[in-house]
Amino acid sequence: MEKRKNKRVDMITDVELSRLDEEGNTADRYVNANIFNISRGGIGFETMYPLEIGSYYDTRITLWSREVVSAVLEIIHGEELERGYRYGGEFIGISDSDALKIDIYQVFNDI
Repeated sequence: MEKRKNKRVDMITDVELSRLDEEGNTADRYVNANIFNISRGGIGFETMYPLEIGSYYDTRITLWSREVVSAVLEIIHGEELERGYRYGGEFIGISDSDALKIDIYQVFNDI
């Protein structure tokens, strides 16, 4: 049974993640990762770096149109791979305009 509220679309692109602390401040360094799918509700991605389940990240996703989506992401689940890690994250803070960019990407992908 599909638990997701939003349709996932395959996407191969990069994302920059910067960990947020308890006060909402970001770390000085970004972790690079590769997205393999996206929806209005979150992303699936792979990285070479271990991340903590339940942690929060400020994200910057560059779409095919070169537009950037910024959102706060909570790491929901993860697994260790032979080389690196695979994670799923849920957007807990995304503007309506950035969510609309993802919706538009899905429309173009469906064509």
